[in-house]
Amino acid sequence: MPNATFHRAQRTIAMGAFLFGSLSGSLRAANPEKPITFSNQVVRILQDKCQDCHRPGTVAPMSLITYDETRPWARSIKERVLVRNMPPWHIDQTYGVRHFSNDMSLSAEQIQTVAKWVDAGAPQGDPKDLPPLKQWPNDDGWQLSKQFGAPDLVIKSEPYTMPAKSQDQWWRPLADVNVSEPRWVRAVEMRPGTNAGRKITHHALAHLVQDDPDARRFSDPVGSGRSPNEAGTLMEWAIGKNYDVYREGTGKLLMPGSHIWWDIHYHAVGEAIRDHVELGVWLYPKGQEPKYRTYLTGFQAVSRVGAALDIAPNSVTTSEGFTVLRAPARLENYQPHMHLRGKAMAMEAILPDGTIEPIANVGNFEFNWMTNYIFADEDAPVLPKGTIIHLKAWFDNTTAHKGNPDPDQWVGWGDRTVDEMAHAWVNVTYISEEDYKQWAAQHKKPAEGRRGPSQ
Repeated sequence: MPNATFHRAQRTIAMGAFLFGSLSGSLRAANPEKPITFSNQVVRILQDKCQDCHRPGTVAPMSLITYDETRPWARSIKERVLVRNMPPWHIDQTYGVRHFSNDMSLSAEQIQTVAKWVDAGAPQGDPKDLPPLKQWPNDDGWQLSKQFGAPDLVIKSEPYTMPAKSQDQWWRPLADVNVSEPRWVRAVEMRPGTNAGRKITHHALAHLVQDDPDARRFSDPVGSGRSPNEAGTLMEWAIGKNYDVYREGTGKLLMPGSHIWWDIHYHAVGEAIRDHVELGVWLYPKGQEPKYRTYLTGFQAVSRVGAALDIAPNSVTTSEGFTVLRAPARLENYQPHMHLRGKAMAMEAILPDGTIEPIANVGNFEFNWMTNYIFADEDAPVLPKGTIIHLKAWFDNTTAHKGNPDPDQWVGWGDRTVDEMAHAWVNVTYISEEDYKQWAAQHKKPAEGRRGPSQ
């Protein structure tokens, strides 16, 4: 069984406490050259890494714009940044891909600055040192509008009212896609219609329904079987993922007469909320056709036969899944998806020659943040036809796992939040054999760069 690569991921998870202690000790030993204050350094870190969420009008529990807003949370901020729980960037930085185009993590120096500031009593400093307040876009606008302008299409689901008290609900209406000729998509962005809607929306899928045999051949298995004309998943939204921008020369195809089949998972939060989900679509100019199609694929970390998951009470267990690539492909991102008992998920590629290439590992999965890790252009893995994508997931159904609602409960596979599942959403761009051979010739790896199952 080719689990040697995952042994490293498991050891990395186990080393977390050691690293935390070492980092804390080094911070206490350091002597700052000048006093660190909120005004001269800390607020700049908050503006760059935190205030996108932590500002008025968002779903974050507190604003971190001013000193008076931030000071009561100083000790909690230090605790969160030391263990890299905040900002929510939980990727293992020693495993697989190292560079990401949307990296929101704090550097070691930034973590040190925050910790020193708190240890010194979290001083305000001289207000004259404050930078100008950061200007934020209107939350009614689209994030991608800065790059692409207004979306060419805005597709909305029918609204749904989630009661204050209820079991989880799934809302699956259809919506028309208003195109009269084949059009290629270069970017998509999805969001709940209101901030209140973010409280009840666990996740939302926009399945594409159209007569498209190629898409059915390559599309993800997560949404398969729901419609004879389902052509894969156009977009998935969860806290931590808002948009997909397809790399140059790639995109997704919309056909005339197509529909969006919404699959929206709502959960009750103690107040009745009515909301919808909306999808912004940016198109390539008419007549411009990218070379390759990208497919949002749900690679499974569970068995496709028999019982998908069997998590005993008060236990830590694993599951794994294997998917064969039908053509050469580039993997564009990594977004693990589990529920309340999810602990970690790692992905590796088993190449046709038997060598193993580590791709990504989230060793500290956080249910409240389904973060999407977008590979930097030069780091995106390119793999040959016949490669096996191997996912392994860890589940912790014990009292030690924060957020576990009932460790005495058996847990199996299911759609409800209290059930479990394990897959990773990955945008897969299939390429030609010729282009793969050209890429491989330009990116030859030394033998020691890959680890086989015997290691």
